[in-house]
Amino acid sequence: MKRKNKILITIIFMIVGMTALKFTQSEKIPDDWRLILVNDKHAVPKNYSPQLTQLSNGIYIDSRIYSDLQKMFDDARSDGVYPIVSEGYRTHKQQKQMMKDKITGFVNEGYSEKEAEKLAKKQVAEAGKSEHELGIALDINADTSYSSDEEVYNWLAENAFKYGFILRYPPDKTNITEIDYEPWHYRYVGTDTALEIYSQQITLEEYLS
Repeated sequence: MKRKNKILITIIFMIVGMTALKFTQSEKIPDDWRLILVNDKHAVPKNYSPQLTQLSNGIYIDSRIYSDLQKMFDDARSDGVYPIVSEGYRTHKQQKQMMKDKITGFVNEGYSEKEAEKLAKKQVAEAGKSEHELGIALDINADTSYSSDEEVYNWLAENAFKYGFILRYPPDKTNITEIDYEPWHYRYVGTDTALEIYSQQITLEEYLS
């Protein structure tokens, strides 16, 4: 009987210990601003405050990603590709209006309000659940005076990870991200994490799970 009790107590301590470890690991994730997960199930932390820098075209990004972004763009131009940031940081209010406009657009195309909302959520994140509110997610397109969007997307797909950026919504992962493929949407996670995600061809959700 004593032997059985000892075994039972040991198992209980193992389970408690594993649970505590899992909890501790998951709690550490938000402490790294580069790995904050924002999606339909995870909102932007209420106390999150980006450190903003304004680009020459008026768009704001988090200051902490500026040097890596600049290096990436400089190297792209050296390869004859000319990217620009078309979308960066958005306020909660701006994100809310963007969703409203998208829904209105689908309604004007003939969809019902419910259908329009469902379609809009596949293309635009709800306010409070958009990475753009972090300031470390960017929409990158081409300066079409010098190169095409396709050239920029292809270059980024092959090289962005070297500078700490990942393709956030890949074409074959919509069942995980719940967002349609966006070849222009890149998210900063840091060079080490970007290399791992790129090498394994996974999403941020899969990396953090």
